[in-house]
Amino acid sequence: MVFSSTVFLFIFLPLVFTLNLIVPGKYRNFILLIFSLFFYAWGEPIYVLIMLFSIWLNYIIAIQISQHQVKARKKFLVAGIIINISILLIFKYTNFFVDNINAAFNISINIKRIPLPIGISFFTFQAMSYIIDIYKEKAKPEHKLLNTALYISAFPQLIAGPIVKYDDIYRQIENREMTAQKIKNGIKRFIIGLSKKVLIANVIGEVADSVFSMNINDTNIIFAWIGAIAYSVQIYFDFSGYSDMAIGLGKMFGFDFKENFNYPYISKSINEFWKRWHISLTNWFREYLYFPLGGNRKGIKRTYINIFIVFLCTGFWHGAEWTFIIWGVYHGLFMILERCKAINPERFKPGILARIYTLVIVVVGFTVFRAENISRAVQLVGKMFAGLQFSPGWQYTLLQMISPLAVIIFAMSIVASTPYIKNLPERLGNLKYKRIYENLGDMVSMLLFLLSILALSTETYNPFIYFRF
Repeated sequence: MVFSSTVFLFIFLPLVFTLNLIVPGKYRNFILLIFSLFFYAWGEPIYVLIMLFSIWLNYIIAIQISQHQVKARKKFLVAGIIINISILLIFKYTNFFVDNINAAFNISINIKRIPLPIGISFFTFQAMSYIIDIYKEKAKPEHKLLNTALYISAFPQLIAGPIVKYDDIYRQIENREMTAQKIKNGIKRFIIGLSKKVLIANVIGEVADSVFSMNINDTNIIFAWIGAIAYSVQIYFDFSGYSDMAIGLGKMFGFDFKENFNYPYISKSINEFWKRWHISLTNWFREYLYFPLGGNRKGIKRTYINIFIVFLCTGFWHGAEWTFIIWGVYHGLFMILERCKAINPERFKPGILARIYTLVIVVVGFTVFRAENISRAVQLVGKMFAGLQFSPGWQYTLLQMISPLAVIIFAMSIVASTPYIKNLPERLGNLKYKRIYENLGDMVSMLLFLLSILALSTETYNPFIYFRF
């Protein structure tokens, strides 16, 4: 079940939201847990057992950590991390490892293909956050299995994040604050995310798919850049839209999830980009991997190594493909180059050059990220910089690929990628104009919701990119 489906919008969400409002407070967590498990089981009726095992395992380990002395605590933590990572490796990477061993040694190990459980990377990282935060004594362990289960499986952020650290949320599990204003804000935030996904990502995504599915011999520099830019727009509005919906749903149910995106395409460096893009993942790796490795406290060479390791793992976290690993290493190398000032965007004059530099690096990286394999990635990137051979009639193919609607939506996406609209109330200054803006915002939200529903009723293209991670 996805947030942008009619089943979710008109059956699941109204039902669970209404029950959450009318039942006594002491039963709300139970209701939300049952519906969260049903939400996951809707798409993964068997693999919900993996998540249930993860919940039980980390619940037990957290209690053991809290009840033992330092040495034993560390042993339980290490065991918990190993088991969690093993679950992730088995279900997400076994096929990848076997295929690469077969290719490297020219052998034929045959195993049954293991399907990828939806959202396993997200709920596994949350589970590890739980036991690590208990070990660090940032929070006390949950002695109610129900609360642990709700933290790991709550449907608003279960499938594609944001990754919620336990020490950021544990107080809210028992004391969820639900107010009319918070619910209203949550609904508006959900609608913004839904419209990002349905009205922008889906439309531009079809353009991206058309280019990436072209015969490489028919692809030229124009097609390559259009496809790369289109995919960069699609993945941002798809993923940030999902995060907006998750944050909005959290508010509707009394939770405050931290932001996951902060207009990354206005960044002036790759370092800034990663402070704005998938913030919850960046923070997770910084706190639970970069700092334990030593961060920047063990000398400059060790700092570079730590950055490389973090981005290698970031790429690998995204999926069992070499393209993801290369994408992670690619960003890690630019982070190191900026760190050692081999590339110093701060010196780019005028300042717009820093933004152009960042966007070029990001767009090229997403081309590798989107490509089916390394060979295809190399070909596409090559076309982006040297695709000067134009096949006859390429203009007509271009006109068929890019509809007037796609052009309009792309122009809208440029504005929506900046904080201009968000910051407009501050620019207005006058309180009267601010109130007019707020009322207008309510009307626009209603219009966006109606347009999103109309779009959903007429199109079949409705994937969520990060479901596969």
